[in-house]
Amino acid sequence: MTLPDAGRRYPITLPDGSDHAGTVFLNQVIDHPRLVVGDYTYASDFDPPTDWAARLAPYLFPTSAETLRIGRFCQIAHGVRFITASANHAMDGLTCFPFPVFDPDRMAGYQPDRRDTVIGNDVWIGYGALVLPGAVIGDGALIGAGAVVRGTVPPYAVVTGNPGHTVRYRFDADAIATLLDLAWWDWPADRIAQAETALLEGDIDRLVSLRP
Repeated sequence: MTLPDAGRRYPITLPDGSDHAGTVFLNQVIDHPRLVVGDYTYASDFDPPTDWAARLAPYLFPTSAETLRIGRFCQIAHGVRFITASANHAMDGLTCFPFPVFDPDRMAGYQPDRRDTVIGNDVWIGYGALVLPGAVIGDGALIGAGAVVRGTVPPYAVVTGNPGHTVRYRFDADAIATLLDLAWWDWPADRIAQAETALLEGDIDRLVSLRP
């Protein structure tokens, strides 16, 4: 067993030998100073954009104060959007109207919300989910289709709804602790390839035995 080439733009090859343009390894198609994506993380879209950063995070600008960080081996479905901190208006005054952005002398550096958005490793974000500014999603979490996520999502939580809430955990507490300790997503590629069966079949003991 081998892993797909992390350096490929289009990691899925169709039966006729052509590349599937609707799925990309994000760090091979994004060059954005405020967006950091780990290896093997992919996004899919039925209408593939020419600018994947703008499609996924439309309010994240090169001049933004915040960063969107996405870990390794994440799976991002069609319609997912990250609404990052640059989208937020100040709310501590009598109005939310952003007067400074209309004044060239004051707009530079004006950003009321500067929180980063952080997505862990091996996170699956389902169709049409919305991730709000400052969200921190733990490793192994599943974000259901159409969920609206804010705040902190624990590792291996399953989150659904609007507002998003944890409906269950994928595994029991001991298994989660073991998986977080193993952090298989950081292993060398050849060792992850050896662990493919254990990962797909849920064999934690086998995964532990393969630890580098």
